[in-house]
Amino acid sequence: MLSFLLSFLLAFAPAKAPAAGPLEPCKIFGSVYLETDPARRGYCFGTVYVEPEEAFADVLVFKEQNKLFADKPGLWADAPARDFADYVLLVVTDRSRADFSIHYTTVRSFAGCKQ
Repeated sequence: MLSFLLSFLLAFAPAKAPAAGPLEPCKIFGSVYLETDPARRGYCFGTVYVEPEEAFADVLVFKEQNKLFADKPGLWADAPARDFADYVLLVVTDRSRADFSIHYTTVRSFAGCKQ
């Protein structure tokens, strides 16, 4: 009886709302999955625009090969799927619809927030 009651409460418990407050791109690191399907926008942590020019980007990102080395802001490891990612970000093609912009750098020491 107790297990039935517990599974009933877990099944009908309201979903946890995302953390309130503005998105802070300078705190994003670890494994990141870049979603391209706009229909899945509700499952994403935020929206991002991939800036072709380094000067206009908010965050410079260095792609790490191993998630263990992506331990500081701007160091991202590609996640193979959304379920394995620390952050899921929707890539938009219009800069005005993005929460922040990124630019990929080839130098690890340049990675990080530009603010």
